[in-house]
Formats: sequence, C-alpha cells, structure tokens
Amino acid sequence: MRGRPFSIRRRLLAWLLVATAAFGVLALIDTWREAERMANALADRVLAGSALVIAERASLDERGSIAIEIPYGALEMLSSAAEDRVFYRVDGPPGLLVTGYPDLPTSPAVQGGDAAFSDGHFRGEPVRVASLARAASTGIDEVPFVVTVAETTRARVELTRAILMRSALRLSLMILGAAVIVGIAVTVSLRPLYRLGEAISERSPGDLSPVETRVPSEVRGLVRTINSFMSRLKSALDGLRNFTGNAGHQLRTPLAVVRTQLALAARASTLAEAQAAARKGDTAVAHAERVLAQLLLLAKVDAASGQTPDPMDLVAFARARTAEQIPAAAEAGIDLGYEGGDDPVLVLAEPLLLGEAFQNLVSNALLHAGRNSLVTVRVRREDGSAILEVEDDGPGIPAKARAAVIGRFERGRTAGPGMGLGLPVVEEIAALFGGSLGLCEGAQGQGLCARIRLPEWRM
Repeated sequence: MRGRPFSIRRRLLAWLLVATAAFGVLALIDTWREAERMANALADRVLAGSALVIAERASLDERGSIAIEIPYGALEMLSSAAEDRVFYRVDGPPGLLVTGYPDLPTSPAVQGGDAAFSDGHFRGEPVRVASLARAASTGIDEVPFVVTVAETTRARVELTRAILMRSALRLSLMILGAAVIVGIAVTVSLRPLYRLGEAISERSPGDLSPVETRVPSEVRGLVRTINSFMSRLKSALDGLRNFTGNAGHQLRTPLAVVRTQLALAARASTLAEAQAAARKGDTAVAHAERVLAQLLLLAKVDAASGQTPDPMDLVAFARARTAEQIPAAAEAGIDLGYEGGDDPVLVLAEPLLLGEAFQNLVSNALLHAGRNSLVTVRVRREDGSAILEVEDDGPGIPAKARAAVIGRFERGRTAGPGMGLGLPVVEEIAALFGGSLGLCEGAQGQGLCARIRLPEWRM
C-alpha cells in the first residue's frame, strides 16, 4: 500500500521549527533563571543598603540601652512602581525588641559580617528578608543589635517577567525569521530537483541517453543511479531489438523449409518419400534450434554489458574446457590438445560467456578443419595482454574474407551446418570484456588461428 506523499520543504520547516522551539524553551528557562538571579541581586543590594543605613543610626542612651532613630529615607529606597510593602524591626540583646514589627521573620546574621538574606512569608505575602548584626559602643561597653528589613517581592517578579517576555518576543521573531529564510532557501535549493524532473519528463520514450542536468552534489548519486538504470535499460532494449530482428530474419528460412517438407510428406506417394521429407524437416528444425541458441547467447551478451566481472584464471579455464571438447574432437577424427605454461594468467571475464566464445571457436575448428587435422589451444601473455588461441591446420579462410566472416550471418566457404553467428558471438563477448577477436593464418601459413586478446588483470 502506497503511503501518503510528503513534502521535503514541509519536513525541513517542521524539523527546524520543532528544534528551534525546543532550544528556545531551554533558552527561556535559562533566561528566566538569570533574570531572577539578576533581579534578586539588584534588590538585595538595595535591601542591604537600607539595613546598613538604619544600623548606622543606632546608639546607646544614658541607661545603656539601644536607641535608634529610623531614617525613613532608608525605607523609601525600597519603594518601587510595583508598590511593594516594606517592614523592619530592630532587636537588641537576646529577647529585646527595640522597634518595628515583632513577628517579622529574621535571617541568621553574623556579628560584624555582611547582611544575611532569606525568603519567607509575612502577613500572607512572600517577602525577602535582610538581617544585619552590629554592636553599639560607648567606648567601654558594646551592646549587640540586629537590624532586619523586609519587602514584598512584587517588583522582583515583575522585573523577571518583563525580562522573560522581552526574551520570548525576540526568540519568537527569530524563529519566524528563520522559518521564512529557511523556506526561501529550501525552495531555491530544490529548484535543481524540479529541473531534473522536468528534463526527464520532457524526454521522448526512446531517449535513454544520460541525464546531463546540473544538480547539487547531494543529488549526484541519484542522477548516477538514474543514468546507470537508463544505460542498463537501453542495453536490454537494444538486445531485445537485435534478438527479435535477428530471430525474424534467421528463423524464417528454416521454418519455411519445415512447412515445405511437411507439405511434401503429406503428398508423398511412398513411405520412402515421406521419410526423406521428414528428415529434411528435422534437419531444418535442428538448424533453427542452433540459430535460436546463438541468438539467445547474443542477447545474454547484450544484457551483460556494463557489469564488472570477477578475475578468473585463463590458463585453468582453457585447460578444463579443452578437456571437455576432446571426446567431440575424437569423434570427428581430429587431434585436439592444449599448449601452454602452468602459471596463472588472470583476466576480468565472466566464465559462462567466455566459455560460450571458446565453444564457438573450437566448434568452428572441428567443423571446418576436416578429419585427421590438428587443433591446438594456447594461452600466453603478449604486451600486457592475455591471449587465448584456437589454431587448426585445415583449409583456413582467405585473408580478404576474414573480416567478412566476423559479421553476423556471414558463413565461410567451407560447406557445413553453420548459421553465421559463431565468430560474431565470439567478437561481441571479447569486446564485452575489453578485448578483441582476430583471425590470422596458422603455423607455416596453413589453416586458421582465431585469437582472443583480453587485458591482463594484475593484483
């Protein structure tokens, strides 16, 4: 079942927005913590300053008790637009309240140290408390006291919220701007894909040439894959056209012979005439089978073009295939043998197809050399190439006719049941693996030497 089509643009935008929103939330959390810390630091500094101003106004009266005059300017330092409420208390020696709100919470301050801060609740509201411990002295005695100043936290909360809202607004504008920029960038970046699609869609069905449209590096792999597929498809279609054309051309004659012989057999007046017609028809069918087998092999060669084979040892291959052909050579009265060294000669070829080429060369030699002939198979090296030879001492082929017999459906002058496809098949298989087929005279200028030259593969 086909899934719903998706848009690369929408996916990229969605991932960007989700990722940006996630990082934005983390950034806002960090901003909120930093804003809260900064608001507390600023307000705590003012709160400590107010406590210090009050502490500096403390003194001892004639009875040695703490006397303090609250400077209300110190409390006005804490006033804010948020209309925070301010509370204070001054404690003398332990258990003695000098002035202020007796139930106001205090912070554990250290005598002579910095102000101590804490958070608490007073009269149903959250407050920030600062306590400062000092001592009043007459030069002889010292009386410790603690000044506590507290204020509600509305201003701090509003400052933190204002910073957070401004940061959220800037972040939202940044996300929106990034979405617009990325949307434009993605649209521009995807235009080569649109051009690629248009270039392919505008082609005629028979145009299987490589796509040359300029695309980004990320899409080159896709274009190479498309070109490779089109190349394989072109090879397959060419092979199919060749096969159908050749089959129609070559099978027409034997099929006509079969129909003629069947008609003659039907009108035969004697059993001998009917049997003779049947034998001729059978020979035509056998010829058609051989033609079809060669045509299928040519189609296989066309289909294999563009594929990279594995290395194979040509020496071991030739020895084994020659041994397989010895019974057929003996039956034809021909001496078939292998001649060459034992050192491996490596080539890049497909054993099955190269075996068909070898079979055709040996079959041609056995067919045309004649009885009591000598057929020799060789493997050797020559100028960086691997050479596979099949040589016979038969009548051979004239030099002017050698190029012609390599063409499809061309037959040599020697009579026999050939169909003109043996050497063309060998030539196409050799070319498939980067090689070539050559024909020359045999030893002492007698017979024919068919030579396949392939590039030698070295590790």
